[in-house]
Amino acid sequence: MGFIFATALVWLVGTNYENNLALAFSYFLLALFHVCILHTFKNLHQGILRCVSASPVFCGESSEIQLVFNPGRLSRQSIQFSWPDGSVLVEDFGAEKEKKITLFVPTKYRGWYKPPRLVVETQHPLGLWRCWSLVDLDIQILTYPKPMVSGPMPQTITNKNEGKLHSVHGGEDFHSLKEYQPGDSLKHIAWKQYARGQGLLTKSFSAYVDTRLWLDWDLLVGLDREARLSRLTYLAVDAEKCGADYGLRIPGIEISPDKGVNHLNTVLKSLALFEFELEHARRDTQRKKN
Repeated sequence: MGFIFATALVWLVGTNYENNLALAFSYFLLALFHVCILHTFKNLHQGILRCVSASPVFCGESSEIQLVFNPGRLSRQSIQFSWPDGSVLVEDFGAEKEKKITLFVPTKYRGWYKPPRLVVETQHPLGLWRCWSLVDLDIQILTYPKPMVSGPMPQTITNKNEGKLHSVHGGEDFHSLKEYQPGDSLKHIAWKQYARGQGLLTKSFSAYVDTRLWLDWDLLVGLDREARLSRLTYLAVDAEKCGADYGLRIPGIEISPDKGVNHLNTVLKSLALFEFELEHARRDTQRKKN
């Protein structure tokens, strides 16, 4: 608007004072105003943009997106790439030279997060016009549940002869006899031994406790789905840092104990995609209500 006002002002001066130089200059400014439309459009037209990779992150963190822009046979200047609430990048590109660019976009939910459309725009050469496009690159970012700090995982009781044998309240296998102590359950008193005159004894029972670390869904009682997933995510990352073998048990999925980066990625991916469709449908319903 300032450019148009200045052009009109020069034209009025040239007309009022019959100054041909001022009139010619106003016509030149008007021609420049129209020519910039073509140059601004040409600076963005037929450029090719594709996604190379998107790094997996925890929910709430920003994912690193690698893009490649192919300018074609024309050099292009001052092209801006941006995501809503994400990073902004302005780059120049030489003719026939592909260039890799890196952008960051924040994630908002676990599972396969699809970011909004990428805004590609330019105001080259003079900033009089803005040419822009909303590009859907069909990017999906694997987003893990946000870790929630928790205490140690309870040990897993097993019926198999695995792990160490511990005396566990509620075990089903007879272990030994011990002297009766006030407060012991009458159900556990060895009445046969008492009838034989061996004194008042109490039966103790045992069960095998799996010494391997199992990240077990059923042991985290009293928590909803998302809270359990966040706790299990934290425990998996913590176990990997400690170098311990750990496995995962969630409804419909069991991953044997192991360790290493590949094992951690497998566990985190299973947690990220657990009932993702149900959670996604719940968010869509809530968004429509709002």
